[in-house]
Amino acid sequence: MERRTLLRAAVLGGSSAVLGGTLWRGAAYAAPAQPGSGPYGALGSADANGVRLPSGFTSRVIARSGQTVSGTSYTWHNAPDGGACYADGTGWIYVSNSEINPSGGASAVRFSAAGAITGAYRILSGTRQNCAGGRTPWNTWLSCEEVSLGYVYETDPWGVNAAVRRDAMGRFKHEAAAADPVRKVVYLTEDETNGCLYRFVPTTWGSGGLSAGTLQVMVAGTATSGSFTWANVPDPDGSPTTTRTQVSGSKKFNGGEGCHYADDTVWFTSKGDNRVWQLNLTSSTYELAYDDSLVTSGTAPLTGVDNITGTASGDLFVAEDGGNMEICVITPADVIAPFLRVDGQSGSEITGPAFSPDGRRLYFSSQRGTSGSSSGGITYEVTGPFRA
Repeated sequence: MERRTLLRAAVLGGSSAVLGGTLWRGAAYAAPAQPGSGPYGALGSADANGVRLPSGFTSRVIARSGQTVSGTSYTWHNAPDGGACYADGTGWIYVSNSEINPSGGASAVRFSAAGAITGAYRILSGTRQNCAGGRTPWNTWLSCEEVSLGYVYETDPWGVNAAVRRDAMGRFKHEAAAADPVRKVVYLTEDETNGCLYRFVPTTWGSGGLSAGTLQVMVAGTATSGSFTWANVPDPDGSPTTTRTQVSGSKKFNGGEGCHYADDTVWFTSKGDNRVWQLNLTSSTYELAYDDSLVTSGTAPLTGVDNITGTASGDLFVAEDGGNMEICVITPADVIAPFLRVDGQSGSEITGPAFSPDGRRLYFSSQRGTSGSSSGGITYEVTGPFRA
């Protein structure tokens, strides 16, 4: 998939947007058939779970912080955050981080082929403020600590093998990770106001290979588009000099958050300036995929950008940290519209969006739920006619 450069933005009907104007290809974006609705249609009224969805979609609650997961004896963790899904025979597993400090860690829920919950268990313990992360092609979960001099932990979604701390991937305020099987690297975001984008080049690609390698940082100018290169970080340990200040010319991003790789492209978000960035890996160029400061009328459709994931259709799903508690979709035609909204939870944030292996179910959490505290987290499943 090839996403085009955003130069201007306009809001349609105050709830969906088309990234329009002059493009590098000289083309024009097309407006949605129904302004304000996007590819899935307008949001309906809140259901029994407080979730507003397009027609044909339904939600259910999978787990609540401090309560046992249905059909199991396992108590779900507080402050659920980043997540991912894994095929498990004819069923699947959803893993979820816990963004509390101390303790943190990660848990998993196992599902049958029919979507019934068949188990829940802990896969990582004794860590700090595990925020986002990313899955690997060899089916492990990289759980990232969002603290100063934080680590990345490689964990087993099945809970069989012990988690392993991957020191070579650097010590900084880690947020998300995205594996690139073509270049055999892992991209890493940093949640600092002057954070960087990194890539880790393992000595060996595959299971166990993240134990050694080279941490690199993106080097580019101060503009919102241009070319970039990678430079080695001299001291990945980040002490006494932080990793983000070791390389002259390293590109700064205001609060790096979610990160997603697909089709020779990396998308990542920066919450401080409400942007979605796009790295075109074949051309070694970067640009904006979304910037709410360029919205010229109405209300920006996407605020508080955070976790990001994608589908086989090329749609990007971006969760909001705050905002109006939405997950918004960005289509390959660069239409932006809300896909869902959670009502009555303004003190929370949307986290951990991930699709089941067959693409029919979307999992996510409201980190603090209706209570506004880490002990009020709610994890949801949405089922419906997602675009193939």
